[in-house]
Amino acid sequence: MIIVRPAVVADAQAMSDLLVASITALCVADHGNRPEAVVPWLSNKTPDGIRAWFANPDNRLFVAEHDGALAAAGACNGGREIILNYVSPGHRFVGASTALLTAMEQALGPGEATLTSTTTARRFYLSRGWLDAGAVERYAGMVVYPMRKMLG
Repeated sequence: MIIVRPAVVADAQAMSDLLVASITALCVADHGNRPEAVVPWLSNKTPDGIRAWFANPDNRLFVAEHDGALAAAGACNGGREIILNYVSPGHRFVGASTALLTAMEQALGPGEATLTSTTTARRFYLSRGWLDAGAVERYAGMVVYPMRKMLG
């Protein structure tokens, strides 16, 4: 069973571990194991970086648990943007990312929302009603996809 709840500061270490594992193991299509791409991507995914997200009152952080284990972590902000949505490599395809995305969309409420997708996650978002808004190069040759969705 998947349970989504607001994250708490005490989750920072576990969230950091999940983000680092997800990016390094699942996003190889994006970073190609190139340090010049991986290092900047991970730079704010430390426990201290996550605690800084908690300290920003504009951010709302969430976690999804699957059978009691942390399965996914995400965040959205007051600018109506989903700024984080990662799944643990050991919890792919159990519905954790979908449940987390749904919770964040509900937290944002009606109106247009945005996010920036990786190549790895783009199909996931497209299949959940998000629309491409172009493609841009971020850093180290990585391409990201700004996306938008009108939330009901």
